[in-house]
Formats: sequence, C-alpha cells, structure tokens
Amino acid sequence: MKFRSLAVCAAVAVLGSTGAHAQTEIQWWHSMTGGLNDWVVDIANGFNSSQKDFKIVPTYKGTYDESMTASIAAFRAGNAPHVLQVYEVGTATMMSAKGAVVPVGKVMADAGYKFDPKAYIPAVVGYYTAPSGEMLSYPFNSSTTVLNYNKDLFQKAGLDPNKPPSTWPELVSAAAKLKASGVACPFTTSWQGWTQLESFSTWHNTLFATQNNGFGGTSARLAFNSPLHVRHIENLANMSKQGLFHYRGRGNKGDAPFYSGECAMATASSSTYASIKKNAKFDFGIAPLPYYPDVPGTPQNTVIGGASLWVMAGKKAPEYKGVAAFFNYLTNTEVQAASHQRTGYLPITLASFEMTEKSGFYKQNPGTDTAVNQMIRKTTDKSRGVRLGNFNQIRAIMDEELEQVWAGKKTAQEALDAAVKRGNEQLERFQKANKG
Repeated sequence: MKFRSLAVCAAVAVLGSTGAHAQTEIQWWHSMTGGLNDWVVDIANGFNSSQKDFKIVPTYKGTYDESMTASIAAFRAGNAPHVLQVYEVGTATMMSAKGAVVPVGKVMADAGYKFDPKAYIPAVVGYYTAPSGEMLSYPFNSSTTVLNYNKDLFQKAGLDPNKPPSTWPELVSAAAKLKASGVACPFTTSWQGWTQLESFSTWHNTLFATQNNGFGGTSARLAFNSPLHVRHIENLANMSKQGLFHYRGRGNKGDAPFYSGECAMATASSSTYASIKKNAKFDFGIAPLPYYPDVPGTPQNTVIGGASLWVMAGKKAPEYKGVAAFFNYLTNTEVQAASHQRTGYLPITLASFEMTEKSGFYKQNPGTDTAVNQMIRKTTDKSRGVRLGNFNQIRAIMDEELEQVWAGKKTAQEALDAAVKRGNEQLERFQKANKG
C-alpha cells in the first residue's frame, strides 16, 4: 500500500509538473509594421518572460482595415483571435458587434484585476469607456495630432527656431517667410480629416457631429460645415493657392516630405516621433496644433488616434485569464513609460507620464511632452472625441471632398456641405442596421 501511495504521489507530481509548463496561448492580431512591429514583438516577449502560465502570440494581419475584415471572417468561422487591435475609427462598429466582443472591464473584473479610470489620461480612457463607466477596450497605442517643424529651415528663414507658430495666423505668416527664403513646401498635413476637421473641432471645443460627436447615440449627424470649419478650410485653400500649403495625399503621405526636409511644417500624428528621429537629418521641433485665438475657450484638447485592444467572444475561461494578465502587464508604469518614450504614442496612464517627466526624458527631448499636454486637459462633451458608425467610409468622403477644394473645383462651403450630406447617409445606414 505504501508503494502504491508513493506511485500515486509521483504520478500526481509528474502531472502537476507537466501542467505547470503547459502554457495557454493567447492569439493577438495587430497592424503594426516596421519599428512598431518590433515594439509589439518586444512587448509580447516581455510579458511572456514575466510569467509561465500564458504565452502571447502576436501576428501581423495587415492594415487596420484588413485586420478588422479578417477578424470578422475568423469570428464567423469560429477561430477569431483572443485579442484584436482596432483603430479608433472602428470603435463604434466594435461596440455594435453584439456577441462578438467581451468588454475589457468584465474580463479584468472576472480575473480579479481592478480598473481605476482615474489612473488613465481622461481623454484616452473616456474614448473607450461606456457611459456606465465600463471599459470596453484596452487603450494600447493612442496618439494625437501635433505640429512638427524644421528648426533648421526656421532659422534660415529668420524665424525663431524655439518659437513655433501657436495660432493659424502665425502659421500663415511663418509659411510666407519660409517660402520667401526658398522653401518649396512651407506646410503640409497628414491625415487631413483627422487633423483639420476632427482634432480641429475638439481643439476649438466645437462639435464635429451632433449627440456629442456620437457619444450620445447612433442618431448623431455630422456638423463640420459650421462657419468656423468653413473659415478654416477656406484659409487652407488660400494657402494652397499661394504655394504655402502643399497637399501630398491621403493617410500619412505628408510624413515623408517632412522627414526628407522638403516640407518645413506638418500636422501629423505624435507617433511620427520615432520615424522623424530615425530619418531626419535636421533639428526638429514638436509643437501643439495651431488654433484661432478669437474662438472662445480655445485651445481645449485634441482628439485621439491610434488603436485599442478588443477581446473577442467565444473563448475559454483560462484564456480570458491570460488576456487579463496581459492587459495588467501593459498597465505597468515602467512598461507604459518605455513604450511612450520609444514610439511617440501617448503614455496611457498618468503615472507613466509622471515617471517619464521625472526621468528627464522631456528635457532631453524637447517637445515630446506636447501630445500628452494636449490630452491631459479636462475634456468637455464637445471635445471627448468622435465615436461614429461607418466612420472609415466617412473619412474617405472627407478626403474626397477636401481634395476638390485643394484642386480648386469646389469652395470650402460646397465641399463641407457635400461631405456632411454624404456622411450623414452613412450614419443613417449605420443607425438602421444597429437599432437594437
């Protein structure tokens, strides 16, 4: 009997040992390329080496559009990933995907982790949180809009390299001096809808759409054809005619002309920091978005870009524990601070911002705190962000109509009216499809 009991104990010990080494795999689909893909891999490796129970497996699944399409097909086939990176444009669509996702707040609570909204930068966490206070997705790579400028070209044009334009009239004046000094492209922009309409609206505490930019429900309709929006697009059109503003294409097409030194100023994502640092052969600065000083209450706060991590439904309880453990790891102050300093993405938590500040990083790299300072301001109902259905299609419409302005084929009023009309058709379609 003694021998038998020893044998049983040994068997149990072996099973226990085997179980301890059997890791639960967590599939993570993402859309990061180049240096950002390296960052994602390093994040996964960091988590995997921090514990033995779970293994995060990151997989590149194409652009944000492509990965969302792939995940929908995979979900229908019953083999969706555990975690999906979705850009902010897809937030409303994911929220309406009933039965396909599990709120992050629930995943964390079920695993015994606390979620404290006060620990996060308000404008970031607010974007991904339901009115009830429940966190819907995990903010991963949040960026915002900034003004990058070439200090060397500023100096050559007789401008103070340490005093970038803070208002739109100042930017126009700087662009004229840069052109006079021989700069072929004084100003350009990437992500024109995001920078010149979406962020422009929140920065000026002006509605982009009704229902508090969609946060109030699916009955929201577009409102970016107001006198202020028309005035701004008219100003940019005039700059274009004078050779002060050069439109280089959709998406991030304005980034490379800035890296190369061709364009002296560019409104772009804060996540361009790492690429500028790597590619630019000149001294550069990062400044807040310009604003119109005669608009009351400006500047307010900018709107977020980037993406968050959504948890897909239909997985086993131990797998959700792994997802929760991974998100808890991502919340770690040291991890957040390192990611922020490496990529130019926002630190998600206030603690990681403070750690970065205390480390002297912002003093050693002037301007890198710009994005954070724009985002830590108190948000209003008008400036919380934009949460609209079919928003990817709406962004394409904004691109099309703005291109008509730069080409001189439409006035600012005509283009914005058309964009609002066409965009509202998309919103009506989304509302009908998501009545329940």
